Order: sequence, then C-alpha cells, then structure tokens
Amino acid sequence: MIRIILFLLLIALAAAGAAWVVDQPGDLVMNWGGLHLVSKQPVFLLGIIVVIAMFAGVILRGLWKMPGHIRRGRRERRHARGRHAVTQGLLAIGHGDSSAARAHAVVARRHAGGDPLTLLLHAQSAQLDGDHDGAQRAFRAMAEREDTRLLGLRGLFIEAQRADDPVAAVMLAEEALKVSPSSSWASHAVLGFCCAKGDWAGALKILDNNQSSGLIDRATFRRQRGVLLTARAMELETVDRDLSRESAMEAIKLAPTLIPAAALTARFESEAHQVRRAMRIVETAWLAQPHPDLADAYAHVRLGDSARQRLVRVETLAAKTPGNIEGALAIARAAIDASEFARARAALEPFIATPTQRVALLMAEIERTEHGDSGRARAWTLRAVRALHDPVWTADGYVSDRWRPVSPVSGRLDAFQWQTPVAALPSDKGAAIEPSPFEEAMLAARRVEPPKEEVAVEPPAPKPVEPVEAKPAEPAETQPVEPVVPAAQDNAPPPEAVVDAELAPASAVTAPPPESAAPGPAPLFRSRADLPKATPAPIPPVIPIIRAPDDPGIDEDGAVDEFAEQIGPPKAQMGGWKGFLSRWGS
Repeated sequence: MIRIILFLLLIALAAAGAAWVVDQPGDLVMNWGGLHLVSKQPVFLLGIIVVIAMFAGVILRGLWKMPGHIRRGRRERRHARGRHAVTQGLLAIGHGDSSAARAHAVVARRHAGGDPLTLLLHAQSAQLDGDHDGAQRAFRAMAEREDTRLLGLRGLFIEAQRADDPVAAVMLAEEALKVSPSSSWASHAVLGFCCAKGDWAGALKILDNNQSSGLIDRATFRRQRGVLLTARAMELETVDRDLSRESAMEAIKLAPTLIPAAALTARFESEAHQVRRAMRIVETAWLAQPHPDLADAYAHVRLGDSARQRLVRVETLAAKTPGNIEGALAIARAAIDASEFARARAALEPFIATPTQRVALLMAEIERTEHGDSGRARAWTLRAVRALHDPVWTADGYVSDRWRPVSPVSGRLDAFQWQTPVAALPSDKGAAIEPSPFEEAMLAARRVEPPKEEVAVEPPAPKPVEPVEAKPAEPAETQPVEPVVPAAQDNAPPPEAVVDAELAPASAVTAPPPESAAPGPAPLFRSRADLPKATPAPIPPVIPIIRAPDDPGIDEDGAVDEFAEQIGPPKAQMGGWKGFLSRWGS
C-alpha cells in the first residue's frame, strides 16, 4: 500500500514539473560543430537531460556493484563445487566406495563447510569407514545446530544402538520426541522402552500422541491400544484383579480377535458366572485364529463341569472350524482327560501320517494311559523329536513360549503371531519324518494269529557215543554231517570206521554209529568235492600211524562212492592197541 502511494506521488511530481517547464518562455538553441538546432519547446532539453542522467546512473551503479557481483560469483562457484562434491559423495556412499566418499567429503568441507549436507556426508562417510568417533563428532555438531538438530539426534541414536547403549538411545529418543512430537522413530523407540520396563501408562500416552499426530490410523490405534491394555491386564491379574478386569474388558472391545485378551476375558466372565458371554468371546476369537488357550478357556468356561461335559463342549467348538489341527488336538486332550481313548484316537487319526510334535506326544500319552504300553509310548516320544513343529508365538524370527506385546528384536508393537517358525519349514530334499524300522515295528498294528503246529523238525544234537567195537557199515547208510568236504589224505582212516571219542583229539568230529542214527530224508542238494570252497576248512592235526611190519595197510585203490563219503573234516586216527584193533577189524 505504501509503495502504491509513493508511486502515485512520484507521478504527480513528474507531471507538475513537466507542466512547469512547458509554461516557461524561451528558445532552445544547440550548436555542436556544424550542427545548429533551434527549438521553441524546452521539454526536449529536459528529455535529453533525463536520458543522459539515466545512462550515467546505470554506469555508476554498475561500477559500484561490480565488487559485490564478483564476490557473489565466487561464492556461488564455491557453493556449486561443494554441492557437486556432496552429490558425488552421497552417490559413493550409496554404492559403498568409502575412499571416494571420504575424498568428496574433504572437498565439500573445503568449499561448503557450513552446508548441512556437508555435515551429513562427513558423518556417513565416517560410518562407512567404521570411524564411530568421527561419526559421533559429526552428528553432535549437527545436533548443536537448530536446522539439523533432529537429524543429529537421529544419528546419535543410531550410534548408541550400535554401541549397545540402550539408556543413551532412549534418552536421545525422548529428547527428539520433545523437539518433534510427530517423529515416528522417536515415538517408536520410546514406546518400545516403556513396554520393556512395564510402563503401560506411558506407553498408552505415547500411543495417544501418535494417533493425534497422524502417525497411525484409527484401526491400527484400536489394535495397538488393545494390545497394551491386554499386557497390563495380564501383568495385574494376580496383583489388582479389578484393574486387570477393566483393562481386559476394554481390550476385548477394541480388539475382539486378540487371542490373549479373549482367553483372559473369558476367564473373568467365567468367574462372574457369565457363561454365554464368555463362550461368545472365545468363539469370535476362535473363528479368526484357533489356539490352544482358547480351547482351554472354552472347556473350563463353566466351573465344576465333569471331564465328559468338557469333552462335549470342546467338540462343539472344534466343529466350527472343521479340519483344523487345533480342534483335533483340543478334542484329543479333553478325551484323554475323560478316558475316552477311542475318541482321542479318532480325532488324531487324520494327522498320524505326518504328525506334529503335539500329536506324537498325545499319542504317546494315549498308549501309556490306555494300555500301559511303555514300548509304543517310547516309540511315539522318539517320533516326536523329529516330527514337524507346531505353531508358536514368533516375532522377527524370535520364538517365545508365551505372548508378548512387543518384539524383543525390533521393538515393534503387536509383532507376535501364532504361526509355524521359519526354521521348522519342511525341506524339499526329503520327507520331514523318516520312521526307523524300530518305530515301524512298534507302531505296527497288532495281529492275532491262530496257533499252528510245528512242521519243521530240528535235527537232534549229536550225543557222545560209547566206545564199541568197529563194525563194517554199508556205504549207502552213512549220513552227511557237515557241508564241508576236505581234501582226502593218504593215511586217513576209512569213513565207515567208528573210533573211540575219549581217545580222539578235541578238534576231531565223531559221527554217530549207523545203528544209533535215525534214518532221515535225503538232502535235496549235495556238495561236490570237485568244486572249490570260498573258505576251506582248516586241516586238523593227524596222528601218524605206526604199523606192524606185516600190516598190508589200507587199500586206497578201491572204488569210491561219492554218496558214501563222509561230508565234514576228516577224523583223526587213533593210536595204540585200540587203533590197531580197529584197523585189523576193517
């Protein structure tokens, strides 16, 4: 407005001046060399003076501002070099070239030392080199500036996490939250810290701040608030049951499908004899995600019921999700408690081919409780060790035996999910369960066969034979004893000779006499002496024969019947007068 008024005043003054000059009498004469100009209008003189003054003003103004333009140009060129160095340095950091990033950081500091991007480049190049002290100095310098304060706190927070200093990290996050309440990383860190130390009131306050700042939407806010209220209710269940009950009731309204909230609220409603309300709460959560805690709460929703009544109630709940393994496990558990082992086996039958650990353990309990069969129970227990894993509470690869509101790995709220852990996924190289022969034998179905008469008759064991006089025996009546046929010896006794067992050496094998041997069926296959054996029998020691001068010896040139030959190692020859008599009789 002031500029418009001044502009109008200047126009008015110029018009008044022009009118005054026009009203003045006189002539304008200009002589320049051979040029002679005469004008009756003095306004032309005024125009020429104005033009000359304008040119002179422009020239003087340019000369006056020339040093400033030179300084500005130099400053802009330096700033351009610095920005170029920052750009190249950030690109070098992006593809992991630490030496190039460090060189560009030096150039950027020399040309644009006060630029916030130069400080960021220096800090990130120090982080890339592993220089934590240099990175902390750069981030601390950024935190002292007003325009880069939040960025410096963020960098110091990351360095504190890398140094495993949670106290310093939380202090930096709280300071950043004071500077900028809408900072998502600061609120996330402080929220995780409050949950870790059990400060549920502080966590709820931060959650409300996140919702008012627009960091989370309405649905996420309701779910996370229900998680925090459930955690507070579970912690105060044995300390302040009234506050625990109020927290659980509010949590189930905000998150009806939250399994811990549903199980806890069902227990509170059951204690208050609100059976139908408790059953509706459990059924709503069960339809979203079947869980053993929900089945247990549903089974015990009415205090004082018998085991058979609990079994009927669990079967009703499992019928809402047919084919789900959690329903089958819940039925089997209730059936075992009610001693209904047939129902338990029928419930687990579809999952026995590829059982999980809980299925195998329940089968072991059934075998031990119903039949007292410890062998089959041990077989099922051994199978449970190598069986598929059951779903558990997992978050960011961390497996927990119970539900937790925050992940201990990343600090994320509502991170735990009921699912099979990643490490337990089946392999593509082979079957997940490979039962051993022992397990197959123990788990095989029992078959009761009628008794059968024994047909095969074992050959009688050889008995020691009393020493008798040797009698000639027919070759056809000699029975084979051993399947090994040694090489014949020139001084071996005839096969039909019967020797005394008391005088024979320990390594000799004595055949029973033909009179005492019961006639048996002829063997189907006979060994041939002309075929070599894989492992020849050892040749027993032979006692040398001492013959009388008039003893003609044994006729070794007679015909040999292969069916009459003794099969087995040769018998040692007796000495003394009994040997002489045996040879004389033969």
